[in-house]
Amino acid sequence: MPARKPPVKKDAPRKRDKSVGLPSREQILEFVASSTGKVGKREIARAFNVKGADRIPLKQMLKAMAEEGVLARDEGRKLRRAGDLPPVTVIEITHRDMDGELVARPLEWTDETPAPTIVVTPEPHKGRVAERDAEPPAGIGDRVLAKLTRTTDADETYDYEARIVRRVGKGAERILGLFRENSEGGRLVPVDKKLRNEFEIARGDTADAKDGDLVLAETVPGKRYGLARARVREVFGKSSDPKSISLIAIHTHGIPDRFPDSVIAEADVATAQGIEGRTDLRDIPLVTIDPVDARDHDDAVWAAPDTDPKNEGGVVVIVAIADVAAYVRPGSAMDREARKRGNSTYFPDRVVPMLPERISNDLCSLREKEDRACLAVRMVYDAQGNKRSHEFVRGLMRSAARLTYRQMQEAIDGAPDDKTGPLLEPVLRPLWDAYKTLCIAREKRGPLDLDLPEYKAELDRSGRIAAVRIADKYESMKLIEEFMIQANVCAAETLEQKQTKLIYRVHDAPSREKLVALAEFLQTLNIGFPKGQTVRPANFNKILGEVDGTEYDQMVSTVVLRSQAQAIYSPDNIGHFGLNLRRYAHFTSPIRRYADLIVHRALVSANRFGKDGQSDEETSAMAEIAEHISMTERRSMLAERDSNDRFIAAYLEDRIGAEFTGRISGVTRFGLFVRLEETGADGLVPISNLGAEYFHHDEAGHALIGERSGLTFRLGEQVKVRLEEAVPVTGGLRFEIVEGGKEGKPAGRHGRTSPGRSGGKGFRRPPTKPGRAPEKGSRGKPKSGRKGKR
Repeated sequence: MPARKPPVKKDAPRKRDKSVGLPSREQILEFVASSTGKVGKREIARAFNVKGADRIPLKQMLKAMAEEGVLARDEGRKLRRAGDLPPVTVIEITHRDMDGELVARPLEWTDETPAPTIVVTPEPHKGRVAERDAEPPAGIGDRVLAKLTRTTDADETYDYEARIVRRVGKGAERILGLFRENSEGGRLVPVDKKLRNEFEIARGDTADAKDGDLVLAETVPGKRYGLARARVREVFGKSSDPKSISLIAIHTHGIPDRFPDSVIAEADVATAQGIEGRTDLRDIPLVTIDPVDARDHDDAVWAAPDTDPKNEGGVVVIVAIADVAAYVRPGSAMDREARKRGNSTYFPDRVVPMLPERISNDLCSLREKEDRACLAVRMVYDAQGNKRSHEFVRGLMRSAARLTYRQMQEAIDGAPDDKTGPLLEPVLRPLWDAYKTLCIAREKRGPLDLDLPEYKAELDRSGRIAAVRIADKYESMKLIEEFMIQANVCAAETLEQKQTKLIYRVHDAPSREKLVALAEFLQTLNIGFPKGQTVRPANFNKILGEVDGTEYDQMVSTVVLRSQAQAIYSPDNIGHFGLNLRRYAHFTSPIRRYADLIVHRALVSANRFGKDGQSDEETSAMAEIAEHISMTERRSMLAERDSNDRFIAAYLEDRIGAEFTGRISGVTRFGLFVRLEETGADGLVPISNLGAEYFHHDEAGHALIGERSGLTFRLGEQVKVRLEEAVPVTGGLRFEIVEGGKEGKPAGRHGRTSPGRSGGKGFRRPPTKPGRAPEKGSRGKPKSGRKGKR
């Protein structure tokens, strides 16, 4: 037989007889990214036929690309494109996402950029015989060898999809839970609703935890069958302590809550900025206007009529923002930690800040009567609220007063106090007049106008909820919101004009699928909605106006809200649908959002305000940073929501059996979610509790319909419920319907249903014997339909 020819790499270009010079940097990057085998200097030289003396400059080029961070080296000197992962590598499964999919991270990651995100694709079905002999499927904490495929869909949440090759070991999984003492040591009851199984804790692994303590434990290797084992690593105290509630959310969602010593040390040596190199704004009576319990004060405002005779009836507005970029430099310890956190996270009893207290509550807090460094924008508007010009300055300001929304509103409404009285005519009235001028243009622009109630928990001295009420709303809040929006627009415009890279705040239009679902729902209420044409916020505002004040207003507002896309951060501008703006960036809260700090640095560089602007590394990593801080924002929103749920469940724990009025906030094939009007708390009414008949899920109509009776429960309708169960550690509430539902047409066995395990027939409530408690249902919650913060 003739000798077999050696295999030729498919990704290697055809070799030439003699060296033809060096490949370009782009060609090298393309080759490294597409190669599946080992890639080093020798492989690159062979692929591009680089020979002899040309190998020396090739080596120098590769070294320079590595130093610049364009290429990276793994162990074994293998080259890869910076930010990329090899096609086969070891990953560690860290958690499950909201859809229940396993999420992983690379076991080894030394790049400066955030580690790529990885979703694990389900392992294929192997058949009963193979499954009987195989090891259990990989789970949280496992380390696996996986084949990685980079995702190409722009809407994909993750950078890579991983298909498991084999398990190579299990890392310790950290679990927050309740310690239940027994004669053998104890059990760990996880607080995460997704973890259904308890863990066994040996007597020597309890760390002296007491029964009922909230503990952080980690899994340990153990027997293959029976309960998994864990050991206690940290004891937080009694789970009944209200301080434990926020800790549960912090640890469950992996929010960093302790600053490294290097970050604290860096913050402690920071000193206040002086006037050198800054515009003096101290004679301008800028004021801060915030909620009464605001934890940071990083924006101040001022306004006055424009004295330019060519702009009769026009106004001048100044928005000054704390100059965080002057203290948090790119690549510093504070900067790395701020990027890691992405944003501050707020709980009813505490805040997990993005920056140390020395920065957020001192040097960058615009305190009354104290000099503070700022980045300010001066905006000029005509009499119709249209912007004529704007200019950014790096200044030094001195706040004339720290006011609350209520103080501002009462002063404008004719009831000033001792503080606002002297400021009313020279400062507050001009602010109000400027706001009214800007409202003219806002009305023409027509942003999405959703008005849903917000609930606020009031804590007593022990940290427990004393009351839950609907948060006060003042028009002075809209004044600050409009001024901040205008400043954010100016930041985006300036950076675009100066061709400086930035991170936009973008909000896409609703998807076609969501619009079709919304139109089908509105059709059940005899409300028309354009499905085939381009939609604008005005289309939604028209619908909201039609139902305003009717029994359907909250129902329609909820469905409209859930039809919207999630606002995110991106280096690519697609506009902001909700605000109806072509360009938008976050500039006004650099104390609590890393996106704003990025924009501040970009403005410093673009306007040549100093040498503490954007770094080259930051500029090249815009896409990765935007994706990371979009994730941290979602993480914080989920943690804040979970914490609120647990606080309210603790508040209601003593009211089991009480009846409440609420509205149906979610309709699923397994039951109804009801939001209480008194507290805003969401709880589940299991479908088994609705009646002794099948209920069909009308997905388009957001309703459950009785097969025989036609009894209908529809989204947004008012019901009366009885509280059957409240579990503070998970935040779960379970209700029973007392009054509610409307007569309708029986669904019948061929009615419209959503597919499910029931085969489309719904679920039946089993007859209950006298004195028998109703069957318990899941205490999970639906995915939040809440749109991201603007």
